[in-house]
Amino acid sequence: MSTDRTLRPFRPTHSAPVAFGAGAVIGVLGGMIGLGGAEFRLPLLIGLFGFAALSAVILNKAMSLVVVLVALPARLVAVPAAEVAARWPVAVNLLAGSLLGAWAGASWAVRMRGTTLYKVLAALMAVMAAGLVVTHTTTPEGLALPLWAQVPAGVAAGFGIGVVAAIMGVAGGELLIPTIVLLFGEDIKTAGSLSLLVSLPTMLVAFARYSRDGGFAVLGAHLRFTAVMAAGSIAGALLGGLLLGVFPDLVLIPVLAVILLVSAVKLARHD
Repeated sequence: MSTDRTLRPFRPTHSAPVAFGAGAVIGVLGGMIGLGGAEFRLPLLIGLFGFAALSAVILNKAMSLVVVLVALPARLVAVPAAEVAARWPVAVNLLAGSLLGAWAGASWAVRMRGTTLYKVLAALMAVMAAGLVVTHTTTPEGLALPLWAQVPAGVAAGFGIGVVAAIMGVAGGELLIPTIVLLFGEDIKTAGSLSLLVSLPTMLVAFARYSRDGGFAVLGAHLRFTAVMAAGSIAGALLGGLLLGVFPDLVLIPVLAVILLVSAVKLARHD
């Protein structure tokens, strides 16, 4: 890992309670809209806790993996495992692209200059903000594509999602869920469970690629911080899930989109 990508030291005020609290806030935000919140956690890792871009991505990926592992059993309770298993071709179709995309995205991330990676992250966060507004203010309907078009479209979409998820350190559910609904005509609840099944191996592939460039060393050096913030994210996500529907989407989604856009601008200007 090059010098400009190494971790910056913590400021003295960044104690375990601060890390847990920050994770909890992010978890609540994500939980209220049915997501893990990793897209909101990334700018905090960089702006508040002082991590360099690549290190923040790797730590964000580790926390996203923990959140997905915790969320998967709960999703399988909400949607019977047999029902999800019956849709295995959907998961396989997307994985055919997302696994390659995750490897490619992680490879590009470790080769980027620090300044370039900040700008790429800023652009992707702006895309996430737009996607957040579109997917939560409209009702997606299946495109009813024929099988000969559906399969390559699924592979291509999976590849793109894998790239974005690897570069940002997110699970990618905010992109996978609408893709599953649009391309394969699944309902939102089933799409949420399928997205976790696709996210898990996709994140593991990205981790495997990052490990070749010292990614696990970064994680090991800040394992306690990662564990505490991940615990906060899980606790916050559970609370956010209980608050689901308390705030109308027409109010909540624009606010969250603005948060992402402001964070994107700050990342683009990051030195």
